[in-house]
Order: sequence, then structure tokens, then C-alpha cells
Amino acid sequence: MLREDLQNALKEAMKSKNMMETNAIRMIIAGLKEKDVDARGKGKEKAEDSELLSMMQTMIKQRRESIEMFEKGGRPELAEKEQNEITVIERFLPKMLSSEETEAAVKEVIETVGATSMKDMGKVMSELRSKYAGQMDFGAVSALIKSLLS
Repeated sequence: MLREDLQNALKEAMKSKNMMETNAIRMIIAGLKEKDVDARGKGKEKAEDSELLSMMQTMIKQRRESIEMFEKGGRPELAEKEQNEITVIERFLPKMLSSEETEAAVKEVIETVGATSMKDMGKVMSELRSKYAGQMDFGAVSALIKSLLS
């Protein structure tokens, strides 16, 4: 589904001659292909959607860091380019969970895995990543898990 959406969006961007969008989508597809190659090295046919969503979250995080540096360096045109890429990437991500939904999901997974201490944090994070890839900020989730398990 995600792969088809990306290909269709690329065709539309090319037809409308929107170079910024075309380049951003091509960048996502290149990352997708790289993930597929990694997956084949591990004996899988292709990367799972959760891995692709995680990759796109990483792309957004990298761009936000770049925006901060460009703004500090007095390069607003480059910061704007990065922001436009974030907008394109976000189109392909599922809706982010609210803080209440995130907390409920974390509590549910903690209960499901039977986590009782910080030693179980890895199990909880792994389960959350497989169920909610692309829907949560896992940096913030990590802090939430720590507070709930300690």
C-alpha cells in the first residue's frame, strides 16, 4: 500500500512538474529501496511497512535538526526547503497518536508483555515499534515508559 502510494504520488508530482515534491518522493523511494536491500540480506523478500515508517520518521527528525542548524546559520531558504520535505514525508505517515492515546497504548503494551521493571523496557519498546511505527515519537515514549516502570 505504502509503496503504491509513493509511486502514484511520484507520477503525479512529475506530471505537475513539481520538482521539490518529485525530489522528496524520490528520496523516500531511495530509502525504501535501501531498506529492501537490507531486508534481503536478512533473508526477507522486502522491508516491512513498520521499518519503512520508522525510516520516514528518522528522515523527519534529521530534517528538523537541519532546519535548526540552517536557522542558526542564517540560511532561511535552506530551512524552508527542509520544511517542505517534511511536509511531503508526513503525507505518507499514519496519523500521529495524541498524548492520551500514546499513554494508553504504552500502558496496554506494558500490561500485555507483563513488564514490571526497567529490565523489561526493551520488550515494551519492541512491541510498541511493531504495533505503532510512524504513529508515535519514540523518544518521548521512552521517557514515559521509564516513568511508568520505575
